[in-house]
Amino acid sequence: MDALSSIVNTSAPSLYISLLSITFNPTAWNIVARNEYRKKTITRAFGSPYHGCYFLAILIFTFGLVRDHLYQCALLDQPQVPLLPKPLATLVPILMFTVGQVFVWTSTHALGITGTFLGDYFGILMDDRVEGFPFNVLRDPMYVGSTLCFAATALWYERPAGLLITLYVYIAYSIALRYEGPFTDMIYSSRSQVKKEE
Repeated sequence: MDALSSIVNTSAPSLYISLLSITFNPTAWNIVARNEYRKKTITRAFGSPYHGCYFLAILIFTFGLVRDHLYQCALLDQPQVPLLPKPLATLVPILMFTVGQVFVWTSTHALGITGTFLGDYFGILMDDRVEGFPFNVLRDPMYVGSTLCFAATALWYERPAGLLITLYVYIAYSIALRYEGPFTDMIYSSRSQVKKEE
């Protein structure tokens, strides 16, 4: 237990607040998106699927910034322990963060705002599946990129607890994808079925 307490301050409330925000985001967006698909609650409130999707995009982006801030606060309350030798302690996190951001931003560019922020649940479907970079390299580049950024930040601040939080992020995203992926596939297969019947 002493070994764990030397790298993780379990008494810091910021640790649990960060974990809660990491859990909240993908869980809430999956619940909200499924509700939107079935009941069109946001579309009715905003009078348009596009306006509703843009509203949800702003919420998701804002809550993402809050989550990142809470993660940084949690890291600063954790023990600092050198994790990499000096030349690598700067280079590795910079490289990881850069690669992570490339995956996130190129995904957003390839999908557009409505493709990135759950537009398919609003009935805003893309004509074809995106197969260019980064989707030709990874199935879920936004989640992978985000996870890389969490790990890079932990390495940058030299906080081993951040690597444990990153593992939690990976698990949370993996669980979210078990629900999100098949549901999105169902939306597009339903559209294909309707097109065949027309």
